[in-house]
Amino acid sequence: MGNELHRAGLRESELNAELSPYWRVIVVDVTGSTQHDLAEGVRASTAHDGDVLIANYQSAGKGRLDREFIAAPSSALLFSFYKIITRPREEWNFIALLAALSITEALSNIDRGTKFTIKWPNDILIQEQKIAGLLCQAEDDGVIVGIGLNVFMQEEELPVVTATSLYLQKYPELDRNVLVKRILQTFEKKFLIWEQEGSAPFISDYEKVCSSLNCKIQITEPTGASKSAVATGITSHGELILDDGTHVNAADILHLR
Repeated sequence: MGNELHRAGLRESELNAELSPYWRVIVVDVTGSTQHDLAEGVRASTAHDGDVLIANYQSAGKGRLDREFIAAPSSALLFSFYKIITRPREEWNFIALLAALSITEALSNIDRGTKFTIKWPNDILIQEQKIAGLLCQAEDDGVIVGIGLNVFMQEEELPVVTATSLYLQKYPELDRNVLVKRILQTFEKKFLIWEQEGSAPFISDYEKVCSSLNCKIQITEPTGASKSAVATGITSHGELILDDGTHVNAADILHLR
C-alpha cells in the first residue's frame, strides 16, 4: 500500500517551470518507447535540442545491446532527451559515460548515505545490483540519451534478480519529478563543460565511481568473443583500458568477484 501511495504522477508544467529554458519537457502516459518517439521527431524535424520526453509506461522499451526493458506503470523513471553536439563525432561515445556520471552524482547529492557505482560503460549500481541504465543513439547532429531508473519497483516487479530499486534500497527521495530535475540539471552542467573542454575534466571522477576498474572482469564483445582481464582505466573517448594494453569500445561486462 505504501508503495502505491508513493507512485505520484509526473507534473509536466512544474518540470518546465523549474527547469531552465535549456530543457523542454513533455510527459505522456503510455508509449512504445520514448527513445523511438524522440528519434522519429528528430528525423521529422519536430523534435529539437533540449527536448525531453518522459513516459509513465513504455510497452517496447529497450536497453543496451537491444535488450528489452519493461517496467510496471509509474514504477520507474523513463525518459529520453536530445542534445545537439558540436564536438567531433569520434568523441560522442563519451556522452554515455557523462550521462551515467550525471545520474550517479545527482542521486548521491540527494543522499550521501547510499553508495552508487557505475559498471562500465553506463549501468548504475547499488551494491552490485542494477538501479538504472541508459542507451545512447546518434541522430542527425546530436545524440538521444534514454534513461531507465528503477524507482518504486518491488521484488516481484524487477526485470532480473540482479536488479534493485530506490524503494527497496530505502532511498529517501522517491518523487520522480525531483529525480528527473536533478539528473537533467546535473547533466546540463557537465555537458556545457564537455562541449568546451572535452572529456578530460571527467575521467578521474568517472574512474572513482567505476566498479569495473581494478578487478577481474569478463568481456563479451558484440561478435560473441569473450575473455577475462583486469580493467585499469578509461580513455578520453570512453573506452575501457585493459591490463594487456588493449582498448574496449563496446562490450558486455561481467564482474568476476
